[in-house]
Amino acid sequence: MSRRGVALAIVVTAPLAAGVAYAAQAEPHAAQAPAAEITTGTAEVTRGRLTQTVQVGGELSYTGSYTIDHQGEAGVLTASAAPGATIGRGRILFRVADHPVRLLLGAVPAYRDFRYGMSDGPDVRQLETNLVALGLDPDHRMTVDRHFSAATAAAIRRWEASWGRRWWERTGTLTQGDVVFLPTPVRVTTRSARIGAPVGPGTTVLTGTSTERAVIAQVQTDSLSRVHVGDRVSVELPDADPIPGRVTEIGQAATLPANSPDADPQNPDAATVPVTVAVRLPRGLAVSETPVTVDVTTGAKEHVLLAPIAALLARPGGGYQVRLAGGTLVPVQLGDFDESSGRVEVKSGLTEGQSVEVPA
Repeated sequence: MSRRGVALAIVVTAPLAAGVAYAAQAEPHAAQAPAAEITTGTAEVTRGRLTQTVQVGGELSYTGSYTIDHQGEAGVLTASAAPGATIGRGRILFRVADHPVRLLLGAVPAYRDFRYGMSDGPDVRQLETNLVALGLDPDHRMTVDRHFSAATAAAIRRWEASWGRRWWERTGTLTQGDVVFLPTPVRVTTRSARIGAPVGPGTTVLTGTSTERAVIAQVQTDSLSRVHVGDRVSVELPDADPIPGRVTEIGQAATLPANSPDADPQNPDAATVPVTVAVRLPRGLAVSETPVTVDVTTGAKEHVLLAPIAALLARPGGGYQVRLAGGTLVPVQLGDFDESSGRVEVKSGLTEGQSVEVPA
């Protein structure tokens, strides 16, 4: 899920503002001209489940951000994957002097050549894991461990054979510039070096993301305490039914939105933190870089007294009141709001089964 996204906030003010407006028109001051009559209906006060949610906006995108550097000998970049291409394990990322550089999966970057007699290390285990996954140890002679063995060299020779190398060209070794390790298959986003340009060790050739879809949201810091890893969410996509998701990661660094009227260093609540939401898209739904709305379920209360948020009227001196079906105004003490259902917890002032006025 460009990390990107709209600055987000809990959306609780709109219905309350509507209630205040309703109250202002329902109780005009005697010295003022009568306000236009508002058509009203009634709604029943009930008991039920109140879901506590934080509603935020975000963007459907891809997880991870990767910089792909050339670590081999200097030369001319002769080919590279195009933006939008997906490169999987064992596939070619780019070519330098027509020499291919291939992707393998792992968290440890390539930092030395692979050859028989090298010292043991976690990079060897990572290489052997990839060789097995590529089907290059069909007789299961290689032990996946930290040691580069003769079976490891034999698996590399099989890989070289699949590239079209003749038997006398197969070395059973890999130089540091032959492979790039990344945690996941990569979706290329930009070419950082143009084809035909000279590149050397450390030159960034490509940038990309993972191929995993996710919603990336920027949650305002004043709402962040209500969001936790593992929270369930409902994601509303344009022109599609809502899909379920789950919060998988909460960023550590807060940033101020650039060129925003809220970008005030004296107002820390304007700062936002990226939140990643894992989703599984329905088959056939291919949307990218798409704005979405996310309802994060942060908790629930059972068997609480509930009234419509739309029934709330501003009370002189502060607080809220509601108008019963018979016309009586009753002050109410409120608890939590559930924006997804348009209901609010009533702690006192009403009883189950009463009817309250709401704008029609």
